[in-house]
Amino acid sequence: MKNRMCFRAALVLAAVVCSAALAETSNLPTPQVEEVMVKTTLLTLNDANITGNYDVLFARMARPFRDRFTADTLKQAFKSFAGHHIDAIAAMPIVASGKPEIGRRGELVLRGYFDTTPSRLSYQLDFAVSEGEWKPVAIDVKVKGPSASDAGAVDLLARAAADLAGSGNGERP
Repeated sequence: MKNRMCFRAALVLAAVVCSAALAETSNLPTPQVEEVMVKTTLLTLNDANITGNYDVLFARMARPFRDRFTADTLKQAFKSFAGHHIDAIAAMPIVASGKPEIGRRGELVLRGYFDTTPSRLSYQLDFAVSEGEWKPVAIDVKVKGPSASDAGAVDLLARAAADLAGSGNGERP
């Protein structure tokens, strides 16, 4: 447990340091930085799902998301995940399902999954530069059970996203 907490703390620290550096360049993050971004976002989501407190996840979202939604919006979006642990991903490698790219609205698009056998955790994460660092603006997560015929299979799907163009404040993230 102590090692897992240290690993999480290291990921969060790395994300903060790397995010500040990324905000100063227009280049795509390195694969290592992308992994930190994905894992810290999903581990923060995990903590919110376990505790029922979505305030920290909300605070980590990009300003366009925070301007349009609340922590309760996140809680409702991910209510199907309540009580489910997805923290096994911390020590697992990411399997990218597409190349990282900058989308048409300027968001960093990261897609992939963790082979959490017997199920699979898939993610679609969009990040925008907000307040000088890459922050999530869309979180789309799916946990697919081992098979559709398995009576114990769990399929969970949730999405929370803000439209960058429709943030209402006229400011680019």
